[in-house]
Amino acid sequence: MRTPTPRLRQISAVAVAAGLGLSLAACGGSDDDESNGGGDGKSITLGYIPSWTDGLSTAYLLENLLEEAGYTVEHEEISEAGVLYTALSEGDVDMFPSAWPEVTHASYMEQYGDRIEDIGAYYDNAVLTFAVPEYSEITSIDQLPDHVDELGGQIVGIEPGAGLTEVTQNEVIPTYGLDEAGYSLSTSSTSTMLTELGNAIDQEEEIVVTLWRPFWANAEYPVRDLEDPEGALGEPEALHFLGKEGFADEFPEVAEWIEGIKLSDEEYGSLEDLVVNEHADDPAAGVEAWLEDNADVVGAPPAAS
Repeated sequence: MRTPTPRLRQISAVAVAAGLGLSLAACGGSDDDESNGGGDGKSITLGYIPSWTDGLSTAYLLENLLEEAGYTVEHEEISEAGVLYTALSEGDVDMFPSAWPEVTHASYMEQYGDRIEDIGAYYDNAVLTFAVPEYSEITSIDQLPDHVDELGGQIVGIEPGAGLTEVTQNEVIPTYGLDEAGYSLSTSSTSTMLTELGNAIDQEEEIVVTLWRPFWANAEYPVRDLEDPEGALGEPEALHFLGKEGFADEFPEVAEWIEGIKLSDEEYGSLEDLVVNEHADDPAAGVEAWLEDNADVVGAPPAAS
């Protein structure tokens, strides 16, 4: 993650007695910031969760191309999916550049979807997974009850508000009787999950984690997906650009351009690898490297008027 600049701010979740509250805290921001939904017709605010690197990668891709076209792009780093969907529905951010609205975030779309615009899908084969190290003998989720002692009764998950966490708790665990077998889901963050996964692999210990594709960690770590014979994790879905209500009216040419962005497995995989791995300290440089070979894949937005 790059060092915060005047256009990089953060939104974090705060506990409230009833409902969901937003804490919009400027991090390195300036007093004359023109974010919060753009408003001048040339400023676009992208909201995403940086540890979910599909959103990180597409945010910096959009930043590169939109700024070349004369727009000002601001980043809102957000800590939880519920906070992000709330911010989008209230116009505190203009766009969520990589959402999973069809399956994984369906509950958020039910709650906020009438105030959110679907601008278009850029990738059409995203899936949720349970994964184990390649050396594990476990091949299917329905085998987990037989290995509860080896795994310490723990499924290592990610953020509590993630759609993957909701699916795991409400679908996978009851479908396969994992709670009755003695399992519990631990939640914290994506980075913590990956640390635990890496530590277990270093020690050649058993571990099962919640993952998803596309995600760079599937290639970085020697893991494989567990079969899901009951389909509890859901069907493959598309990754979408979501906008605030009225986005296409405010930015019609940008919306039309974004709707046309389509990435193949290879194109998306190389983008994420360059942003997250090859240029981890400078995502913008990763995008520049990707565009050297893929500029024709995404084209360019019309110049800001």
